[in-house]
Amino acid sequence: MTDDQTKPLDKTPSNTAVQNTAPAQNTESKSQSVATNSPGTTLSAQAKPSVKSAPEPQIKKVDIAIAGVTYPIYCPVHEQEELRSAVAYINNYALDLRQDAPSLSQENLLVLCCLNLYEKIHANQRSDEDRVQNDKQSEALLNKIMKDAQSIL
Repeated sequence: MTDDQTKPLDKTPSNTAVQNTAPAQNTESKSQSVATNSPGTTLSAQAKPSVKSAPEPQIKKVDIAIAGVTYPIYCPVHEQEELRSAVAYINNYALDLRQDAPSLSQENLLVLCCLNLYEKIHANQRSDEDRVQNDKQSEALLNKIMKDAQSIL
């Protein structure tokens, strides 16, 4: 997901595709002319055109609305559902914040939204780390109990 406000010309995949293919065609024509002059290189020169790069993902402009303001976003087609889900969550979160502080500007609302969401993400990461640590301690305790039980039997 990228935004449209920085460099709109760099966001269009057709420009990069044209720029990337032009030098390859030029190189191919040179290698073919070399191949015709020297018989030993004919096989390697013919192999070059068959090598194709992976196609670039399709990018589509999607208009999203957060707290009543619409933003154009360029997004890969396969990520549109995830983008819409994120927008719905963030929009609801921002609207809840706006109810608590109706005088905030849009910019300040979004900054506050970002800070609160970061806090949630960070708390979730800490809880995951705590869960992993607790699992390790539980496993170590269980192994000790099993070892003690085997020694008694």
